[in-house]
Amino acid sequence: MTSDDQLSLFNDSTVEQAAPSAVSQPELIPTDGKIPIPPGTYSNMVELAQHCNQCHRCGLADSATHAVVGRGNLEAPIVIVGEAPGQNEDETGLPFVGKAGQLLEKILASVKLDSERDVYICNIVKHRPPANRVPTAEEMAACIPYLLEQIRLVDPKIILLTGATAVKGLTGDKRGITKIRGTWIEWEGRLCMPILHPAYLLRNPSREQGSPKWLMWQDIQAVRAKLDEIRNQS
Repeated sequence: MTSDDQLSLFNDSTVEQAAPSAVSQPELIPTDGKIPIPPGTYSNMVELAQHCNQCHRCGLADSATHAVVGRGNLEAPIVIVGEAPGQNEDETGLPFVGKAGQLLEKILASVKLDSERDVYICNIVKHRPPANRVPTAEEMAACIPYLLEQIRLVDPKIILLTGATAVKGLTGDKRGITKIRGTWIEWEGRLCMPILHPAYLLRNPSREQGSPKWLMWQDIQAVRAKLDEIRNQS
């Protein structure tokens, strides 16, 4: 199979959304985004999702339809972190289900990674910013405790950070994504790799050597190899 064949793999996956459950103690969420939510607050992802659905630590929820918490395997070896929900995500309550998400599925499939088995997908912020703008530093700071709890609960071996906003939001690194993509960095004792956002690849369709899609192909192969290495060591 050639690289082009693997890059052209495309599988639509149907993701079922869990039935909503009753909200438990939303009054315990600090409404001031400057007040952190302590690590260990949530015993499971359902509790976290309930709080996200009632959260007003910033103003994004005021214009959003749904909180977009995450999807995938809650025991996945890889967590993928995006920037923020878009329109499709806001409507469905699930991350990465629009065109960029469909391309992400294709990228994962190209190295035999399954979005429901091998990864858990979430975003820096859990509500859609108006007009799909980049979330502000204040909005990211207000929401980051939820992401930190998601990472703690899933306990992944690898974290993929899609795009500069995801890198900056989680690690504080302000370098451009083209400068650091494809490089392993350590954050809080975990292996992280910044990668190009699938939406960027949609705007740059070339597969020529050195193109964004070609670079993504190199990066996702490195991720697959690292995962196999970790599994073989355990």
